[in-house]
Amino acid sequence: MTLRKRLALLAAGSVGIVIVIASVVCYMVVRAQLLDQVDSALRQQVGAIRSGDFSSLDQQVPGIPARAGGPAQYVQAVLAGGIAYPLVGNIYLPYDARVIAVANGASQPYMTDISAGGSKFRVLVFQFPLRVGAYGVEPAAIQLARPLDGVDHILSQLRLVLVLLGGGGIVLAGALSRVAARRVLSPLHEVAETAQKIGETDDLSRRLTIHSEDEVGQLARRFNVMLEHLEASRAAVDQSVRAQRQLVADASHELRTPVTSLRTNIEVLLESGELGEEDRHRLLSDVVEQSEELTSLVTDLIELARGDQPVESAEDVRLDRLVEESVAWARRNAGDVTFQTSLEPVIVEGVPERLERAVNNLLDNAARHSPPGATIEVTVDAGGLIVRDHGDGIEQQDLPHVFDRFFRGANSRHRQGSGLGLAIVKQVAEQHHGSVTVSNAADHGAIFRLALPTHPTDEVDDLEHPPTTPAPAVHADD
Repeated sequence: MTLRKRLALLAAGSVGIVIVIASVVCYMVVRAQLLDQVDSALRQQVGAIRSGDFSSLDQQVPGIPARAGGPAQYVQAVLAGGIAYPLVGNIYLPYDARVIAVANGASQPYMTDISAGGSKFRVLVFQFPLRVGAYGVEPAAIQLARPLDGVDHILSQLRLVLVLLGGGGIVLAGALSRVAARRVLSPLHEVAETAQKIGETDDLSRRLTIHSEDEVGQLARRFNVMLEHLEASRAAVDQSVRAQRQLVADASHELRTPVTSLRTNIEVLLESGELGEEDRHRLLSDVVEQSEELTSLVTDLIELARGDQPVESAEDVRLDRLVEESVAWARRNAGDVTFQTSLEPVIVEGVPERLERAVNNLLDNAARHSPPGATIEVTVDAGGLIVRDHGDGIEQQDLPHVFDRFFRGANSRHRQGSGLGLAIVKQVAEQHHGSVTVSNAADHGAIFRLALPTHPTDEVDDLEHPPTTPAPAVHADD
């Protein structure tokens, strides 16, 4: 059963219960009022009889309408010995021991309903001394009876009216509830249709129309927000899948060359037993170089794959100290260039190992593209890290692609490298809510800016030092 039908039935049932309760109460009140009129007339008649007005035994008591029990009335006397004498009317009214007890004075007057001659009567029984011929005055119980046919007729008509009104009210309430439920639930029906269409078409761009600001409107608004989040998540997942596929494709392409070359050299070494010592040494040198290149490429690929994971173990890192130690490592491995530093004490929140890898890549890239004896300027300030070399710079058409995976610019194609170093720098920057950019200096050279959310510290000595062992060298190309 649909929700609309359940709401309509619930509303109709609720209205029906209310109508039934109201009808019963109305019926009981009207019945009590009618019987109270009859009872009042009988009590007035009793008062007249006891005051000596015996004419009331054969006259209609004023104030009793025909529909409420008149015009006929019935009077019967029951002697203490159990003998009954109809005084008015030709119907013998049934009596029991309680009536005889009233005649003997052993019971109080009372009101009751009886049936006689196929009719119902309202009877008032009270004690009254009655003169019986030559026997004198004897105690007796007088039964004043009024027929209830008129009252029953009125009540039967009332029951019919209440049943008809109740049934009509329930049907009308059901119809109106169905219409109201259709209007109230139409936005929910729209939600269901939209969800069904999204499930069938996989189209997350659909949105619900907000018709009002009530609970249903809030539901539609939240449903739209959920769809926006799902669409954004889907786009992010699709982008991630495309990036992974592209990474796999590029990695396969990049790995094919060193693997093929390595295999060829090894096969030559195995099959050529008459190679000279010089040729054999050259081939072995090529094998070592290709193995190092392959190792570097695999290491960079692993770093890229690991870098896709969210940053969970972030901590406060002294960026100036981390850069200082990376520069010391670079000086030992690139002795033909000079590093000039200007390091302000700043703190960045992040993973020390990944930040150190990015800094090492930038320093290695600058050293590889600087001529012998050149100076590399390294600056740390509130904006992050700046590395400026004095090499040939970057071709203008290569600037937008410097941080792409496996990209090697025109100035670096003759140099060894995987083309992943700067891509790792970009990945680390984005993981730490920063960015990396590159531009050409006016007097030759390139300027790399690693922008990170930093803040200065006045208590620089209280912070822990970052790891003292710099990450292994990686080959980065712009």
